[in-house]
Amino acid sequence: MGKTKLTKFIQKWIKNPVYPQASSQKEIQIKEQPISVHIDEMLKTFKEIYHSPDNVDVKFREIEINGLKKRAVVIFITTIIDVKEMEDGVIRPLLLNEVKDKEIKDIVTVQTVDEVQKIQEVINAINKGNTVLLVDGDHTAYTFNTTRMQSRSIEKTENEITLRGPKESFIENPEANISLIRKKIKNENLVVETNIVSKRARNDLYIVYVRDLVNDQLLENVKKKIKSIDIDSIGNISMLEQYIEDRPLSIFPTILNTERPDRAAAFLEEGCIVLLMDNSPSSLILPVTFWSFYQNPEEHYLRFASGNFTRILRGFALFISVFSSAIYIAVTNYHSEMIPPDLLFAISASREKVPFPGIIEILIMELAFELIREAGLRVPTPIGPTIGIVGALILGQAAVQANIISPLIIIVVALGGLSSFAINDISFNYAVRVMKFIFIFAANIFGIYGMVALFVMGLHYMVTIKSFGVPYFAPMTPRYASSRGMILRRLLTNEVYRPGFLKPKDMEKKGRNNE
Repeated sequence: MGKTKLTKFIQKWIKNPVYPQASSQKEIQIKEQPISVHIDEMLKTFKEIYHSPDNVDVKFREIEINGLKKRAVVIFITTIIDVKEMEDGVIRPLLLNEVKDKEIKDIVTVQTVDEVQKIQEVINAINKGNTVLLVDGDHTAYTFNTTRMQSRSIEKTENEITLRGPKESFIENPEANISLIRKKIKNENLVVETNIVSKRARNDLYIVYVRDLVNDQLLENVKKKIKSIDIDSIGNISMLEQYIEDRPLSIFPTILNTERPDRAAAFLEEGCIVLLMDNSPSSLILPVTFWSFYQNPEEHYLRFASGNFTRILRGFALFISVFSSAIYIAVTNYHSEMIPPDLLFAISASREKVPFPGIIEILIMELAFELIREAGLRVPTPIGPTIGIVGALILGQAAVQANIISPLIIIVVALGGLSSFAINDISFNYAVRVMKFIFIFAANIFGIYGMVALFVMGLHYMVTIKSFGVPYFAPMTPRYASSRGMILRRLLTNEVYRPGFLKPKDMEKKGRNNE
């Protein structure tokens, strides 16, 4: 009593009122109840649940089923259903029916008809875009698949550019994404399971795998990880990645995110698992290793020599991106004897008027390069590349003329920054950029010895990482029969074995003896 009076006093005299906390326990209990045979009671219940008539796109249409002489209510959300299919396939057949003893599922003409017995199941069906029919005197509700979610058409990939491979990209519609995979894998063993991964938003997650290839223990491990998620809403598959990865604090990604259906299909045929989610234009592939991020699917669309050439270039780009700035700091500060005398005099002359030590120069330009890159990504597309090019030219030239940065620093930073663009995976690209700054600080403190020590510690750490039980450096360590194509790509006719670290049910691709 005293607490109520105090609350009213505070609400009266304080400018910002204190709102009492309400509970939704009553609504939760209602949703868990079974469907009642009294249609008026059910109509009232669902109108309260969907806050009708305030909720304008949720419709309740009362009809009488001709022939059966029963009252019925059709419930649907107009913004996410195909209204024409609902009218032609559900309502019109019910109104025109002449047979007295016909079942509901035999009257309607829609493709999919399901029966549910609980209020929560009816709510789930309505929220997914289905049409629901409640019949007076019946404990069962009928759901009809009339979903028509608005989505964009299938377009080219934006982040994973391909030259000779398929141009199709995943979109926000999971059914379209599954069809893109099934178009590439026409196999009865391709299984698509569905799960709900959030309590309130009821987000649908699709687990895709090839039944006669995937390891059963790996599949159970993934399902267990997904079922352990306890959250109200997961808006995107990139957020789901952070819930299921083994080491969320690690800078190295252990799940591969791709927007290319051909890449997802290739991993499925190796024995991996692909996760798809509604409202997400990409997929998650697991488990993966370090080499999954280093290798590019474009290499298999090129001829043997060309594919290996691009892979070698990518290896050099990875090395330059991580170590170029750090090597410059280490050599100029601690190991100047490694530099030829003429080049050393040129470096000294270029830095004669620069008031900052080398580490400050490097950090200024590296941070400026990262800022320009982020600005180019965030601004509208037509002017994004212009800002990147013009910004880099203006900043570099102005910094050299103002004697803040030496010209050689511009070359070193630009070379490392451009090399990082050869790494197409976004998560791995960020890991490389973070490692670059860590090596810069190690080189500034201990020189080459600090870089080597940090590199060895990093290798020790990466060896301990696992992706759903798979060692991160497999198949380098441990080695398998399929390890030969790890550094350089093999001839397609010689790629006989699937990755051994996945423990697939069928190890051989039978590429040599396939008839």
